[in-house]
Amino acid sequence: MILVREISKSFGSLKAVQNVSFELPTGQIAGLLGPNGAGKSTTIRMMTGFLTPDSGTIKIVGHDIQTQAARAKSLIGYLPESAPIYPEMSVKGYLKHRAKLYKVPGRDIGPAIDKAMAQTRITDVARRRVGHLSKGYRQRVGLAAALVHNPQVLILDEPTNGLDPTQIREARSLIRELSEERTTLLCSHILPEVERTCDRVIVFAGGKIRADGTPSELINASPGPISYKIEIRTNPSAGIEHALRILAAIPGIAAAKPAGIQPIDAQAGWSAIELESAPNEQDLREAIAAAADDHGLFIRELRKNVPTLESLFVQLVDTASDVQPGGAQ
Repeated sequence: MILVREISKSFGSLKAVQNVSFELPTGQIAGLLGPNGAGKSTTIRMMTGFLTPDSGTIKIVGHDIQTQAARAKSLIGYLPESAPIYPEMSVKGYLKHRAKLYKVPGRDIGPAIDKAMAQTRITDVARRRVGHLSKGYRQRVGLAAALVHNPQVLILDEPTNGLDPTQIREARSLIRELSEERTTLLCSHILPEVERTCDRVIVFAGGKIRADGTPSELINASPGPISYKIEIRTNPSAGIEHALRILAAIPGIAAAKPAGIQPIDAQAGWSAIELESAPNEQDLREAIAAAADDHGLFIRELRKNVPTLESLFVQLVDTASDVQPGGAQ
């Protein structure tokens, strides 16, 4: 449905996008995730025909965005970060205007507007002026405008920007509903938005793709060390140092240190300890439990800290050595 092959874009000496490739099938919601300046919006502008790539190919439902621009663009519903909505127009009037721009046949304009309003749940404000609506409703009007010609591809740039928590939840639910029969690409620098809405995450940094997969695939493939939280009891006279020495000696453990907050019953010998494995080590919980048992230490909690998409995202961005300061959006 969407095919991007080896696209690049520079602005003077700034390499905003570098050899980016990905493919999105029908029915998938993919999120472009990255910090400001990572190249996300530049990529979207090339995909929608607003910018021309220096090199590479973009196809929308098989149509080249450069050589078959009119046909390719007609298949896209695009909601930019700041939707161009005319505040003095009524909701229905604005959608009629957009339908004509998309060359929707005259006899089909009325039904197309009604369908788009029903899909985005704005039928009740059809006759109100856009400028009198809340931010959440204006976003819905922008989304309805992107849907009025029934596109096969939906591209959304920061769709929940400026919304309150309730409006954000409603927007996520709406986006999932609208994506059942079309391909959707959502661009955001807000990790929870992408993680809770998208089936697939494409992480950008420094104009390049740093990771690509489902949230669970990315987390499971995280190369970082595994950490553990343990609450353990030792002889009060021996103190926490005794437990630290035993745990640090376990093969595969790279570091053992007291946790930031100790149990309220520390005077009874209970200690909270954080362990970190060496890189590429497998699960060490059985080895930790066995070492504690061998030395007469009693464990009441042993938890493996599972990596999160946030920790992976931070790691990928921090290690992107070619991130360019002041890069394009």
